[in-house]
Amino acid sequence: MTTTDRVVIFDTTLRDGEQSPGATMTHEEKLEIAEMLDDMGVDIIEAGFPIASEGDFNAVSEIARRSKDAVICGLSRANFKDIDRCWEAVKNAGKPRIHTFIGTSPLHRAIPNLTQDEMAERIHDTVTHARNLCDNVQWSPMDATRTEWDYLKRVVEIAIKAGASTINIPDTVGYTAPVESADLIRRLIAECEGGEDVIFATHCHNDLGMATANSLAAVEGGARQIECTINGLGERAGNTALEEVVMAMKTRSDIMPFHTNVDTTKIMAISRRVSTVSGFLVQPNKAIVGKNAFAHESGIHQDGMLKNRENFEIMRPEDIGLSGTSLPLGKHSGRAALRAKMDELGYDLGDNQLNDLFVRMKALADRKKEVFDEDLIALMRDEAADDQNEYLKVKRLRVVCGTDGPQEAELTLEIDGEDKSIDATGDGPVDATFNAVKMLFPHNARLELYQVHAVTQGTDAQATVSVRMNEEGRIATGQSADTDTVVASAKAYVNALNRLIVRREQTDVGYDEKDVSYKDV
Repeated sequence: MTTTDRVVIFDTTLRDGEQSPGATMTHEEKLEIAEMLDDMGVDIIEAGFPIASEGDFNAVSEIARRSKDAVICGLSRANFKDIDRCWEAVKNAGKPRIHTFIGTSPLHRAIPNLTQDEMAERIHDTVTHARNLCDNVQWSPMDATRTEWDYLKRVVEIAIKAGASTINIPDTVGYTAPVESADLIRRLIAECEGGEDVIFATHCHNDLGMATANSLAAVEGGARQIECTINGLGERAGNTALEEVVMAMKTRSDIMPFHTNVDTTKIMAISRRVSTVSGFLVQPNKAIVGKNAFAHESGIHQDGMLKNRENFEIMRPEDIGLSGTSLPLGKHSGRAALRAKMDELGYDLGDNQLNDLFVRMKALADRKKEVFDEDLIALMRDEAADDQNEYLKVKRLRVVCGTDGPQEAELTLEIDGEDKSIDATGDGPVDATFNAVKMLFPHNARLELYQVHAVTQGTDAQATVSVRMNEEGRIATGQSADTDTVVASAKAYVNALNRLIVRREQTDVGYDEKDVSYKDV
């Protein structure tokens, strides 16, 4: 299966990406992201881990029913209960897939306390069971890059003989290097019985910053499926970024003669949407989709760009769906101009969404002279937060600041439909505001991150505030934007609390005795 130059793109944003601390998505958000992935030409969508919770099962099931062209995949541990639940979730897809896994390295074999022979038997039995349910089965030896060669070869051959048609080789902890990644795939194909009859896949984590390089090296070695996520979302330092591997192969086809089915002009729109629903801002200097990826400030660079864009750009902004211009809107702009701008930014808005955004845009235009693209994206991010089921909502906030003594915050929150107000003090207006929230809604969540980013330049710029909170291991991220940084801070803090409330209600994964953890596959 390694002779073709076609590389299959397997997106796991909705599974591994959602395992990023605080990145939990709502049911409707998962359906929306899945539809966007399908529309952009992603071959396989790993829609979730069906046995993890009722919510995950329902999301995978609905994505399967709505799927158009993409294969819909569910994840399962190496036991019959997981596999049966996974099949129930994906079976209504036009193209279903079961993805089952077990940790094979010495460290991971110790988790279920299985001998090599016991694990080999379990792999045979569970892959066989999955294959009896579904024609399309993928198997992964978790922590493959730290598994002894002889044992890795043995279990890969067992999985192939049991009916797996795709063998995924995960670099679970981001340990390997590109030369090792290529050599491992090449050797598996050459030396495993049946290795030339299956697709080998690569799944890399970015702990050492080499996920993209390792994935591309694996393709050079013969892998023909890359597992990746939008914006590189994922556990710890994240996964291979879809936009990076796809654009690398497209841009450097001279040395990497491979292609994908991905419509790259839809990359920017889904990048922004995933950032919005996950609560994870894209760093400005992020490859391909970062704010500065096509920005040029140096005088020499600007002069070179004016003469020939190719002097300093190896890709065209239009190739990933970026507009070549950024014309601001103002308070006199109409709905038609706003719709045209949102279409240009990659947002397909219904009439109600457009009307709501129009009201927000007009209100913002009254507070600042010009509304730029970044302002509209921030408004869309805020709208997504407001669309959540809000147990808590900021109704009114007034802060009093002085050069001496504590700062004061007068806050009114709507809590489960009832308005409650309080005055609080703190070391600064943001601290006072957060103290007021905690007094009105007592909780044990710890604030782990507080960041402020200016959306555009100028003293009237919107500020986007991000917070991350941890409550007994449950992590949630909140975001909000406003021209008033303190208001944005209050809304972001409350958004994070709303997400924590949702997470409290979710069912935790139940582990059977001798089962392995599902994380970091």
